Amino acid sequence: MNSILGIGSRVRHAAFGDGVVINLKSTGYTVTFIEHGTKIIKFDTDFDVVEAVELDNDLVSLFDVEHTLTKVLQKWLDVTEVVPLGDKWKGGKLILKPGRHDLAAKEIPIDTFFHKIVMTRDRLRVLEQRINASNLNDEEKINIQQYITKVYGSLTSFNLLFKNSEQYFVGEKSTAEAV
Repeated sequence: MNSILGIGSRVRHAAFGDGVVINLKSTGYTVTFIEHGTKIIKFDTDFDVVEAVELDNDLVSLFDVEHTLTKVLQKWLDVTEVVPLGDKWKGGKLILKPGRHDLAAKEIPIDTFFHKIVMTRDRLRVLEQRINASNLNDEEKINIQQYITKVYGSLTSFNLLFKNSEQYFVGEKSTAEAV
């Protein structure tokens, strides 16, 4: 579902049955179900909409405030989102072994390396935002954006470290992928 339901919307949940949205919270809908009482259902939960009520435009919910504040903070304060390392890498080490036998290997905790990768990604995002908000003309913005996209593409090798695929680096998409 792409839009947020308004208070009074009727829903049907696989486990809880029929219910009515009575409130919106930052974590999801507060729904009163006929047979199971009041539950908080996350926005991305799979359920059927029996009757949708449009979200009241005059209503300012905690969800709206939190969502807006999060966007502002991410845009202007260089705030880093929490990005979890893949479970299989937790506690692991990255070992850099030189080709020369007279030099010692260097061990780096994967968590530390991963944090640096995430910081690089976040700084690229801030750079993108600053370029887009700059006084450069559209052609200059596009030219610089192409380089940033190529950098993202170069960093896709590190996607195997991420726990969640929606947080992967994404470079240029081929026409086959776009279909």
